[in-house]
Amino acid sequence: MIVSPRAAFAGLFFACALTSATAAADLSAGREKAAQCATCHGLDGIATAPDAPNIAGDSRYYLKDQLEAFRSGRRQHQQMSIIAQGLSDEDIADLVAWYSAIEVTATMPQ
Repeated sequence: MIVSPRAAFAGLFFACALTSATAAADLSAGREKAAQCATCHGLDGIATAPDAPNIAGDSRYYLKDQLEAFRSGRRQHQQMSIIAQGLSDEDIADLVAWYSAIEVTATMPQ
């Protein structure tokens, strides 16, 4: 696959911008803000509500995109759409930093 220099630069720019935003995020603030998420997603990102997804250790790109999609209305959910509307860019960055930093392990069955 041949990638144009312009496309490569755009991808690098996006990755750096997102990394900078996540690096600027406050992990401890994310933990505090995650208290509002804990009812459904758990403070540790392991869902406590049967219809909520586990978000612990999810990609920061995925988490950021989903929260922004709920906030903008691109994605709809009865509760998340309302909650996300009140999130600032800083709130999203902090929450993404918190949940993406959680390490998840898996054990294969014997």
